[in-house]
Amino acid sequence: MIESAQSGRDMSQRFSICNELLSNTDINRSFEIVSELGYRGIEIAPFTISDDVRKISRKDREALRGLAASNGLEIVGIHWVLVSPAGLHLTHSDASTRERTKNYMADLIAFTADIGGHVIVLGSPKQRSISKNVRKEDAWVFAKQILRYCCEEAERLDVLLCLEPLSRSLTNFINTAEEAMRMIEDVGLPNMRMTLDVYSMSDEEKSMHEIITRSAPFLAHFHANDTNGKAPGMGNADYDSIARALKDIDYKGFVSVEIFDRPRDPIETASESIRNLRTYFWGGSR
Repeated sequence: MIESAQSGRDMSQRFSICNELLSNTDINRSFEIVSELGYRGIEIAPFTISDDVRKISRKDREALRGLAASNGLEIVGIHWVLVSPAGLHLTHSDASTRERTKNYMADLIAFTADIGGHVIVLGSPKQRSISKNVRKEDAWVFAKQILRYCCEEAERLDVLLCLEPLSRSLTNFINTAEEAMRMIEDVGLPNMRMTLDVYSMSDEEKSMHEIITRSAPFLAHFHANDTNGKAPGMGNADYDSIARALKDIDYKGFVSVEIFDRPRDPIETASESIRNLRTYFWGGSR
């Protein structure tokens, strides 16, 4: 039986979950499960719906929005945004590839707004890594140009682009919160923000409390997993310190479960994740 949210408890911190964990479940049932477990939001990986968001009709976009509403959920936004279609890359040496990527990101912004989301997590490590024939300073300029254009597109639709620093095991471009903040400042537009991810923060030499506190002016989204890529609470991350840091900076966004390790029982993993998060953030029993 699915455990529902604890009634009467402080819900100032909102929890969401990335939908690919339940991608083998019928989409209607997956939204029901997420709601029944007590999550308040769901984060969509577009490739779980279509290999190209341009193929998703207006009717289907409205259906997604309605499905969330009927289950008492908010669609937080989207992530894993450049996985498909093939041929997208943020720092590619070929100008036509970058142009195609820029245009597709504009389509992603429109999709996000259409389904009621407000956050686009810019992770997609393979589609941003710097190849050997591109200088790092050129890659920086290429990415900045695309992001600035996309921020201008996103602003009118009330969508935030949230750059996610990722561990060195995943990519060689923007690995630290400091690098992400520098890019955000270079882009210089108000809806260019940051996502922090527990697994990737564990790759930095600083404490997670310090990273979160330093990132406070830029932070708009947060991915909860653990140092081993599994669910929050299943690794060595100091979640008491993480929760304290987010409270210290008065973080108002979602804490969204994103799991890299594919579990045998996705529903139980989703359930354990929110039980753990309630303990860390609300002080309840697991």
